[in-house]
Amino acid sequence: MSHLVRSLRCLMGLTQEQFASTLGVTYTTINRWENAHIQPSLLALKQIKVILEQITLSPEQEQAEQGHRLLAHYFSEARPNLWGVRERMIDAMVDPANVDLTNCDREPIHIPGQIQPHGVLLVLQAPTLNIIQVSSNTQEVIGRVPEALLGTPLSDLLNEQQTQQIQQCLTEDFESVNPLNLSIVCLDQALEFDGIVHCWDGVVLLELEPKATAGKPDFFDFYHQVKEPITRIQKASTLLDMCRVVVKEIRRITGFDRVMVYRFDSEGAGIVIAEDTDQETPYLDLHYPPSDIPKQARQLYTLNWLRLIPDSQYQSVALIPANNPLTNQPLDLSLAVLRSVSPIHLEYLHNMGVGASMSISLLQDQKLWGLIACHHSSPKYIPYHIRTVCEFIGQVMSAELVNKESGEDSDYKRQLKSLQTQFVETLSQADHFLEGVEQLNAQLLRLVNATGAVVCSGDRCICIGKTPSEAEIYALLDWIKPRLNQSVFETRSLPKHYPAAEAFKAIASGVLALEISRIHRNYILWFRPEVIQTVNWGGNPNKPVEIQDDGSLRMSPRKSFQLWQETVQGCALPWKACEVEAIAELRSLIVGIVLRQAEDLAAMNYELQRSNEELDSFAYIASHDLKEPLRGIHNYANFLLEDYAKALTDDGVAKLETLVRLTQRMEDLINSLLHFSRLGRAELMRQSVNLNELVQQGEWSNFCVSL
Repeated sequence: MSHLVRSLRCLMGLTQEQFASTLGVTYTTINRWENAHIQPSLLALKQIKVILEQITLSPEQEQAEQGHRLLAHYFSEARPNLWGVRERMIDAMVDPANVDLTNCDREPIHIPGQIQPHGVLLVLQAPTLNIIQVSSNTQEVIGRVPEALLGTPLSDLLNEQQTQQIQQCLTEDFESVNPLNLSIVCLDQALEFDGIVHCWDGVVLLELEPKATAGKPDFFDFYHQVKEPITRIQKASTLLDMCRVVVKEIRRITGFDRVMVYRFDSEGAGIVIAEDTDQETPYLDLHYPPSDIPKQARQLYTLNWLRLIPDSQYQSVALIPANNPLTNQPLDLSLAVLRSVSPIHLEYLHNMGVGASMSISLLQDQKLWGLIACHHSSPKYIPYHIRTVCEFIGQVMSAELVNKESGEDSDYKRQLKSLQTQFVETLSQADHFLEGVEQLNAQLLRLVNATGAVVCSGDRCICIGKTPSEAEIYALLDWIKPRLNQSVFETRSLPKHYPAAEAFKAIASGVLALEISRIHRNYILWFRPEVIQTVNWGGNPNKPVEIQDDGSLRMSPRKSFQLWQETVQGCALPWKACEVEAIAELRSLIVGIVLRQAEDLAAMNYELQRSNEELDSFAYIASHDLKEPLRGIHNYANFLLEDYAKALTDDGVAKLETLVRLTQRMEDLINSLLHFSRLGRAELMRQSVNLNELVQQGEWSNFCVSL
């Protein structure tokens, strides 16, 4: 390990002492698993890995370059489980007070313990409405000392009518009454506030924002502000046209310097698809990595339609006491309008030159589709009634997303429906799943615009077009099975998630998998080839690493958001939502065919059972009816032999004896026929038979019949 450590120190430009202090150890090793007495910081290990991913080596650094490759190999291949252990341990180590870009995706941003200073937060106990927690800025905003408010009823602060109004809303939806028009007397002067109320985390949150204008805007003010934007949104012919309309209208209403529509992809990365600005640096068509808006932030955007930061340089205001007295836990501020912002995000805004920002959520099927992002170069406060207008426009746009997206793919969807119909017709007439699919090779590829497909049924595999080898297919299928979501799996960057796909990324960087039946192991996989693309990023998406004065490492938001281009490999063209829906519908159709065939088979079995019962009855009756005259012939032949044998010639006696023998043989045949009719429902038993006797018996019977 020593050569790896030396190379790493060379890359970082650190002395041995600096390197050791950075890792927090007294001996320069980075492998705590090989030396149980030395436990370097897991966080430092993660920072080291990021450095290796980003550092650029000069031609003179041959030794360092060799160490770079070896160390990168050590982390990515030689110790694949090391990073999984590290991630789980870091999950338990994250502290809100010690968050940086190495763990910002796990920062508990819903419990910051602070608010923004442009309002006041009162936490009330239900149903008494006693104040149990306050923001520390009440003295500056409403003229009341924070500690003096604790434990007092809300009626000491608001008049009786206002208190009753909040009391009556405890069992209602506060969104229908927000904002409340509240007034608080301070130094013999009535201060007007917009009151925003939420019931959350077992308490009532009352947020007070000073009113920008006296009085409460009426419905007609609201109607005139939203009428034209909504009309233009509904008239837009395409999704992109609608986005362009929205950014212009939001900018006109709010006065922000820049308004953008930011759309998320399936992995959380975003792209600016529409922009209205007078700034010199456009962000249109630029991509941004998922870490810019981490997962927990995206989750909060689904709870709150609008988020405002009037001043990105604000000094946050702490809550008194710090924890909720009822639970002794940090107060959940997920729904709070005034909730303080992550310091990482504030640094991000500062690096962008943004003094104020506002974000409006765009939801589709209760999932975050994108954002309307507003930026201003200086602090800017947007009154609550204007924010309500913007929020409503965002809700209308969200409702129109489905219509606009479905309209753009209408022709393609009709083609997919036609292909589905062909599948149903062919598969319904086939005796086996594979037999039907073999007749639909071209249609199977056209269904999702793929270049290769594989149909697996049990141990059989049919390959269509360009596909990986059969061994690679079965290995991939084993990897996909536990990752199926409602019988479907999709990715456009298979090598990123499944390293073994590097071997066949040229033909299968994108995969779309459908499980027809897990019991019978019926699967269909579609493949798309690698398409090397140039992606325009808003600045280098990799997190930059800074070495602090004390030698510690820190990752910070990027400083530049200028165009930064990257050549992306190992990715295919993305699967459209309508294509994924088409194969999900195909599965339902195939299952429907199987169910109908099962019903037909059940009906056939019922008819067969009924026919067998009728056959049993017929065989019994037939054997009984045939035996009766046969028995008479047999008996009368015996009577003749017994009573008239002396009167007959030897030839006559012989013929009567033959008649008796044939009637006995006939009875045996009838009994055998009856037994044979029941063979399908009786257990077969082996019995030893003398074939010579059987042959002789058959020959004798044939001889007698010939006579």
